Amino acid sequence: MAESKYDIVVFGASSFVGEILCNYLAGCKEEPALRWAIAGRSASKLDAVKAKLGINDLEVIIADASDEAALRNLCSQTRVVTTTVGPYALYGETLVKICAETGTDYCDLTGEVQWIRQMVDRYHSTAKASGARIVNCCGFDSIPSDLGVYYTQQQSTELFGENCNKIQMRVKAIKGGLSGGTFASLINVMKEASGNPALRKEIADPYSLCPDETTKTRQVNPGLAQNDTASKSWTIPFIMAAINTRVVQRTNHLLPQAYAKPFLYDEAMQVGSGLGGRLRASAMGGGLAGFMVTASLKPGRWILERLLPAPGEGPSPEDQTNGYYDLRFYGSTANGKNLICKVTGDRDPGYGSTAKMLGQASICLARDIEKAEVSGGLLTPASCFGNALIERLKAYAGLSFSVIE
Repeated sequence: MAESKYDIVVFGASSFVGEILCNYLAGCKEEPALRWAIAGRSASKLDAVKAKLGINDLEVIIADASDEAALRNLCSQTRVVTTTVGPYALYGETLVKICAETGTDYCDLTGEVQWIRQMVDRYHSTAKASGARIVNCCGFDSIPSDLGVYYTQQQSTELFGENCNKIQMRVKAIKGGLSGGTFASLINVMKEASGNPALRKEIADPYSLCPDETTKTRQVNPGLAQNDTASKSWTIPFIMAAINTRVVQRTNHLLPQAYAKPFLYDEAMQVGSGLGGRLRASAMGGGLAGFMVTASLKPGRWILERLLPAPGEGPSPEDQTNGYYDLRFYGSTANGKNLICKVTGDRDPGYGSTAKMLGQASICLARDIEKAEVSGGLLTPASCFGNALIERLKAYAGLSFSVIE
């Protein structure tokens, strides 16, 4: 690829997570120094971000999410565009289109499975032809899940000489908040699905992001309150499972040497053992079901939009710093071998840790993954980055990957 002016351009730099990402990139110690710029539609907001960072020579690019000419100009200057402009189903397609056409690499934070499927259908072939690596879901959804499975499979191969044909991820502990942007994306998904039976069916399909997969099997969905044999704990559904499980299945679909065909994967959240765990699971599972029903109804969405944080609002810096997560991966092979791996993060998962993961994914794509090594297309974190990003996350983003049993 011809030398670009920038390694990374952050599009949506004045958004809630965009500002956190910019602050993180400003402190990155890369050799040679990272060449990056910020972009968005508001010059005044971008100048405010620049002033907060205190980087006088940080360049600003003005571009609207719907302006093809401006986005094409942006892409012409950089190796990677990293976008935080969501909901992506409303504002994201034009940038994906331009990146796919121009061969510009791309990272985002979307968790909107229905939109990713549309992008796969419309631009995967174009991106393959141009060499553009379009990597969705480079935050808490879905890097820890996707790379956690990838890591577990590697450990299984080393220990047992075979991949796991089944992995179950369980959230053992988590602390952190959600921003208005995350809620806006979730509400938009529910709005789209409420009036579209075909879309509801697609969202429910565990192979939604694998449109040409031929080896499929029924995937288990953990119940609202379930006594889980893997973790020996009562569990409830994990709200991010709807996107994470689809991303993991797409990774299995894209990898030259797949995990297994078919491969079983599910996610749930531990809430404790015994009678106390059962009571918590019943209460929390019922609350989650109530939220989803409310969000699926127009009057309910109207109420939620007024009760939940608005776009641009989110956890305080203190809450981001004090957050954490601990994920466990229970793997089993076709020959009955078992192992447990762990992935942890040292910040609030949705923002403090997500900004670091997105930053390192962007740097990894710009600096570590050559076009000849990984070809273009609509990719997942594990299928694009693999071990290169795992090592970066361990060294610079506060994540750990380990075998515990």
